[in-house]
Amino acid sequence: MASPVKAKKHLGQHFLTDLNIAQKIVNSLPKDETPILEIGPGTGVITQYMIDKPQFKAFDIDEESIAFLKEKYPQHQHKVQYQDFLEADLMPIAKEGHFYLIGNFPYNISTQIMFKVLEYRNDITCVVGMFQREVAQRIAEKPGSKTYGILSVLLQAFYKIEYLFTVSEHVFNPPPKVKSAVIRLTRNTTEKLNCDEHLFFKVVKASFNQRRKTIRNSVKLLSGNAIVNSVYLDKRAEQLSVAQFVELTNAIEKALQHHSPTKQ
Repeated sequence: MASPVKAKKHLGQHFLTDLNIAQKIVNSLPKDETPILEIGPGTGVITQYMIDKPQFKAFDIDEESIAFLKEKYPQHQHKVQYQDFLEADLMPIAKEGHFYLIGNFPYNISTQIMFKVLEYRNDITCVVGMFQREVAQRIAEKPGSKTYGILSVLLQAFYKIEYLFTVSEHVFNPPPKVKSAVIRLTRNTTEKLNCDEHLFFKVVKASFNQRRKTIRNSVKLLSGNAIVNSVYLDKRAEQLSVAQFVELTNAIEKALQHHSPTKQ
């Protein structure tokens, strides 16, 4: 068999070596027959507990990892694919219905992975992932905290977020310089926000891009000369809940609809 995969620091991957934690991560997914996609299987520490499931796939962009897993599981070679998750069309996986996402996510693309989850939010109904602890805390954070940010709002709009457990740096190869954490995202019942969702995303991003300023200053690029009537304009972005951002979005949309540029 091929030699175990060497850790690829340039891929942002720190391979989990603790089997108990790997089993704990897998056990955090719902127990049903929903298709599962693993991102960055690496040496297969998590993969080994799911490879026998009929509707399981694993994506990795490390050719050494793919070769290792294909040789380790010759009867399941078709389940392990050389594929960049960030570039992948996930509709073939979703065509049978919903699917789950799992993985020890490469830290350097974990935020991008979450934005991809948002893109497929009506198909991905559960995510269980390992993140850098600070990123996990940010995603799960509530309004009022200085770590509450863009991902907190956007993900919490569509998912219930649970911080499951912290993971020591000593159970990875190579050990990261930071602690890690596992969180679970479960799709909530919100099919569509009660506002223009495209504008909602823009408002949230604009508000946090200048988080030290009040929202009145932050959203000027969106509202222009339109007069926005909202009780939230003098607050800062981290003070607003998802529901309040929805209200703010509606106020901005209403202002834009009623604003007539001065004729020259």
